Amino acid sequence: MAKYKIINGEGIIPNGTTEIEDNAFHGKNLTSITIPKSVTEIGYRTFDGCSALTSITIPNSVKEIGGWAFNNCSALTSIKIPNSVTKIGFNAFRECETLTSTIIPNSVTKIENGAFLGCKALASINIPKSVTEIGNNAFRGCSALTSVNIPESVTEIGNEAFSGCTALTSINIPKSVTKIGDGAFSGCTALTS
Repeated sequence: MAKYKIINGEGIIPNGTTEIEDNAFHGKNLTSITIPKSVTEIGYRTFDGCSALTSITIPNSVKEIGGWAFNNCSALTSIKIPNSVTKIGFNAFRECETLTSTIIPNSVTKIENGAFLGCKALASINIPKSVTEIGNNAFRGCSALTSVNIPESVTEIGNEAFSGCTALTSINIPKSVTKIGDGAFSGCTALTS
């Protein structure tokens, strides 16, 4: 933590930093953070449990968002993931309960296990044509999600990927899908088509 500072709730990362280390701000009282353009990787559990964090700007330099990176950032309402990002780690945005929208860029090929698990306010999601796999529990418990369009690029939908999406009324599964995991749509009580 020595090289990182928090001043009046704002996280300060020095210019020239290329990787925000694992657990760097884990559980800290952050309200905002600006990530410098030198950063290419956000590490494992970097902002995990930063429950006061309301906004974040991820620069175009970032290529990888680590596992559990924003887990339980319960005040985060929206996030734009830049086109430079090729990997969103497992459970990266898990339990971001007030997250209402996010843009997944065309550079991402897999939505990892649990990536948006428990994002109860997430009402819409655009899955880009670059994605080939939707991981286990990827959107499980996203109870505000009303519709999902799965692109022709997707070949696999993981176990319980959309389980508990109780507001989901329709879903389009393309012919490209060769595997639908166990309980992928279990508990989707409003699903009509």
